[in-house]
Amino acid sequence: MRRHILIVLALILVAGAAIFAWLSWPDTARLSVNQVAGARPDITAPRDQTLPTVKIAEVVGWQGGARPTPAAGLAVAAFASGLDHPRWMYRLPNGDVLVAETNSPPRPTRGVTSRVMNFLLGRAGAAVPSANRITLLRDADGDGVAEVKTPFMTGLNSPFGMALLDGQLYVANTDALVRVPYRGGETRIAARPEVVIRLAGGGNHWARNVVVAPDGKTLLVSVGSSSNIAENGMEAERYRANILQVWPDKNWRIYASGLRNPNGMAVNRVTNELWTVVNERDMLGSDLAPDYLTQVEFGDQFGWPWYYWGGYPDRRVEPANPALQQYAKRPDFAMGPHVAALGLEFADAVKLGDRYARGAFVGEHGSWNRKPVSGYKVVFVPFAANGYPARGAKPVDVLTGFLNADGEARGRPVGVIADAGGAMLVADDVGNVIWRVTPSQRTAAR
Repeated sequence: MRRHILIVLALILVAGAAIFAWLSWPDTARLSVNQVAGARPDITAPRDQTLPTVKIAEVVGWQGGARPTPAAGLAVAAFASGLDHPRWMYRLPNGDVLVAETNSPPRPTRGVTSRVMNFLLGRAGAAVPSANRITLLRDADGDGVAEVKTPFMTGLNSPFGMALLDGQLYVANTDALVRVPYRGGETRIAARPEVVIRLAGGGNHWARNVVVAPDGKTLLVSVGSSSNIAENGMEAERYRANILQVWPDKNWRIYASGLRNPNGMAVNRVTNELWTVVNERDMLGSDLAPDYLTQVEFGDQFGWPWYYWGGYPDRRVEPANPALQQYAKRPDFAMGPHVAALGLEFADAVKLGDRYARGAFVGEHGSWNRKPVSGYKVVFVPFAANGYPARGAKPVDVLTGFLNADGEARGRPVGVIADAGGAMLVADDVGNVIWRVTPSQRTAAR
């Protein structure tokens, strides 16, 4: 019996040592985030890792009336609070704002890897059960605070993206695109959702987004990969790492591929083309690979898992695919390494003054595997008049302060949209707040 106890204790010590080694195996960045951002980022040699760098900003929440820090000339206040992990938003034609209160489906709990991952998610504020709910927010008196907060749809399955097309509200659950009839002004949907198409679920990258395509007749649905670099084989990635095009009659096709985790999507009204932000791969070191913002056209292939940033080979992926290298499209703009770019909204909808008149706002949820951490803010990418990022542009901080002086997370930004008056709304899934950013009174008075 004593021997059995000693063996168990030894195994616990070994497992503990392995976990400690994992958590204390950092690869420190040698470049700043801005050096790995822009149209021509510094792409250095990869530093392959058997164990990933783990650097988590532990969650403490907003305390004592604290709030994010807006850029000069801007102000921020809470539009709605007391939400349950709000991640994505959609503005209806009457100005009502729908908020997906959501998280991943239940994750595996068996095995050392699953337990360590759940521990890390807990520290990052990402382990709460999914409310599986869409909530309606209404600011009827226009004072910048939602006085109505009511359940709009419930019983969903890790819902995320929402889009209205021809009187139907489409919702992207983690495993299916569904729809319900919608009439303007409704505050609750009781209809049972109709399945439009099934979507591959499971694994990593559970969030599915949906937007109306530039043609105004179809929908585009993003489906992230199930793994980091297809380490479980490409069959497990079937119809993943893709953006799909879906017709209302339930036909669909692959619109673009090789996108590890496309999340925020929006139509650039200047070019009338789809743009997306994409989370790139892990375990190549703290300086690789950059998340990115890019225009996406039908038939584009961005290289995942074999290539990153338009043709740099990831030699960890087997079997190799050399024939693809010359066709892997280079993205338009690097956001920096591991920033977790999720939210996306263009400046023609958000009215924050001349400095932000042309470009795109990006919500960066924040890194878990870079030292020092990156992201945890909302940034602006300046565009030129032609509808593409301005020459030499770098991301500009718009809303910061999600990390306190001790590097702890008070919040983490995700979705970014414009409200009916042109203010910017930011979903903070850890702070459980929707923040509203406007020009400051002094700026507005000029």
